[in-house]
Amino acid sequence: MKIYVDFDDCLCETGRYFTGLVAEMYGKNIPYGDIRYFDLQKSFSLTDEQYEQMMMEAHRPASLLSFAETPGASKTINGWLDKSHDVSIITGRPFSAYDPSRTWLDVHGLERAKLYCLNKYGRDSFIKNSDFSLELEDYYKMRFDYAVEDSPAAFRFFEHLPALKVMVFDRPWNRQCAFPGENYTRCFDWETIKRLVV
Repeated sequence: MKIYVDFDDCLCETGRYFTGLVAEMYGKNIPYGDIRYFDLQKSFSLTDEQYEQMMMEAHRPASLLSFAETPGASKTINGWLDKSHDVSIITGRPFSAYDPSRTWLDVHGLERAKLYCLNKYGRDSFIKNSDFSLELEDYYKMRFDYAVEDSPAAFRFFEHLPALKVMVFDRPWNRQCAFPGENYTRCFDWETIKRLVV
């Protein structure tokens, strides 16, 4: 079985980290439950300059390594790996974040999981022809049976896999979205995901 797992807000509590960061940097106290948009610039009402500064700070290695694990994530994924399932962590983080992201996985016991940075947004600094970076044309050649994702903006990357079962990790920014099909299931924790992936 081949399983796609998103990194931020599926494996780790990125949104919760950002609420603390935006409070620290700009004095904006936005409760986690009030993050209504996947677009954090919009959710936090930031200027272009503020947003860029915040994202630079959040992508420092020390920041990336500090993200808390979503409870049950590593235990569930290791259970899949123990059964010889093929697990790929596919993130939209820039390739410059690969090393600390890989270290975060290793520290949390996920040394066996593959990690790829998917070039969703055409970043100029994206490194081509790497074993760990994916251009969209490479990603679309991959096949998965299940996916764990939180971002409605990422659902379009599943359109080429009509039989894919998508476990949507419940987050404030996806509670108002309409799912593209019946193969999308809202999941409130990793225990639910584990039960549904069979």
